[in-house]
Amino acid sequence: MLQYGPIIIVDDDSDDRALYVTIFNDLQVKNPVKLFDSSTEAFIYLCSCREQPFLILCDINLPFPDGLELRRRINDSEYLREKSIPFVFLSTSDNKDTVREAYALISQGYFVKQPDYQQMLENMRLIYGYWSVSRHPNNSYF
Repeated sequence: MLQYGPIIIVDDDSDDRALYVTIFNDLQVKNPVKLFDSSTEAFIYLCSCREQPFLILCDINLPFPDGLELRRRINDSEYLREKSIPFVFLSTSDNKDTVREAYALISQGYFVKQPDYQQMLENMRLIYGYWSVSRHPNNSYF
């Protein structure tokens, strides 16, 4: 995987965004973290950046367009589809239909936000660790 690209976090809750930054600092992650409070801002950034993002972490419950719509827009963009950016949902929602829809949109994960810092840290460790060792079609080793 391209390990040094930015981690994109899309969440309209400023406390949650700050929490993710703290978690990645505590995990000693070297990737830059780019924060967006709306899916529109994140989509504009993704369409204009030339770098290969490492990972997108996105809340589902955003003001329109929500996280599911952001995933649809990424899927509809040939430029972004070809980047094959791992896309993981983080949400307070544990609704079965929402989880199904997230995976129908070819998401690579769906995690429920945990109320406990240690649980959240462990989830981020697992997510980051997985994508750190996963093969990626845009790496130079192919």
